[in-house]
Amino acid sequence: MKTTDKHGDSTLDIRAFRTQLGLPVLLISAAILTSACSTSPTTSDSAAETQPEPAFEQQSGTIEAVETAAQQARSSEVVAAQSIQIRADYPREYTVKKGDTLWDISSKFLKDPWYWPEIWHRNPQVENPHLIYPGDILTLIYVNGVPQIQVTRAAEGEEVIRRDTQQESPSGLKVVKLTPNIHRQSLDAAIPSIPGDAIRQFLTKPRVITTEEWEQAPYIVGSDDAHLILGANNKIYIRGELDKERIRYSVYRKGDKLVDPDTGELLGFEIIHAGQARIEAYGQPSSGTLISTKREILIGDRLLPEDKSAIDQLYFPRVPEDNIEGKVISLFEAISSVAKYQIVVINRGSSEGLEVGHLLATYQKGYYAKDKFLLKNSDKRRDVDKLMVQLPGERSGIMMIFKVFDRVSYGLILESTRTIHRQDVVKNPR
Repeated sequence: MKTTDKHGDSTLDIRAFRTQLGLPVLLISAAILTSACSTSPTTSDSAAETQPEPAFEQQSGTIEAVETAAQQARSSEVVAAQSIQIRADYPREYTVKKGDTLWDISSKFLKDPWYWPEIWHRNPQVENPHLIYPGDILTLIYVNGVPQIQVTRAAEGEEVIRRDTQQESPSGLKVVKLTPNIHRQSLDAAIPSIPGDAIRQFLTKPRVITTEEWEQAPYIVGSDDAHLILGANNKIYIRGELDKERIRYSVYRKGDKLVDPDTGELLGFEIIHAGQARIEAYGQPSSGTLISTKREILIGDRLLPEDKSAIDQLYFPRVPEDNIEGKVISLFEAISSVAKYQIVVINRGSSEGLEVGHLLATYQKGYYAKDKFLLKNSDKRRDVDKLMVQLPGERSGIMMIFKVFDRVSYGLILESTRTIHRQDVVKNPR
């Protein structure tokens, strides 16, 4: 950004600059001194002689500010280098394949895959670390001691030479006309951050509701053939208020209660998707037809609208800024435990600051061990409880939050070193 002094000279406002990646302060300082010492051709010598000392004082203070900013930039690089841990067995070179996910690729290079954006080398070919395509070649390098990832994308942005036409010059030599051709790739062709198929059904259908929402939802009161168990193509009658702007509804059955294990408070209900219905006539009762079913539909099942918002294909896994601590309170379609790419529900939501993309670690509860040494040497052998020691919990996996409600959230297990159970603790990775 340029400013003009009282002589009409243009000077450089150094506050508009920010030093990045160790930009040499010497070059900036030299530019400032050069600008400070130069005068306009229209400025008299006497006027120039009266100004240098105040001008130098002003620029000297600015130089100090630049040096301070540079030191802070170098300091932040050191902190980043200390935080990022590279796997000992990382590949020297990796070619992206169809079916890869960004998380899986990050895990090949980093012990903590969420540092991926921190090590991405922003070269001219790629501006977004979440847009990586099959065929890209990734290489780990070090810049000023900080690990970075470079991408080689041979087909992206390069000229592809085509010999479209050939002519002869007056000298008899053949002249080849070269035509540049740009290789384009769709955003949809980029590999996903996480396996989207594992959570797709959760993004369009509500999974958790309150008691009030369930009780106020319209419900199936009967069918044309008086059957209690219904399936596709059965005609149904619905009691309750329906939105006349909607034709299709999803049919749900009430699932398990979601109870906070620490307070005993009811946080909501899980609901089970059973099918879809098409409304044909509005009234009291309304009538419709079951157009598809995933399981049997019962009298009393509720009708709820689907979430028609767009599905976000790009997630940005990151650690929450605030400390979050909760527990696993439900396992989706599992009896006792889950592992990688399965779904869990935790007793924390938007009211505690959770957002889509936040990463939490799961910790398996430590078991109680009997201190046999104290038991052998204790005079109070009857007080066995005091001789039991609870061992610390061990990290069992990493989950990414992908669906957030007010009091609860759904998380996808991205990696697991041991099975994950109800009541396991979840908190910021460390």
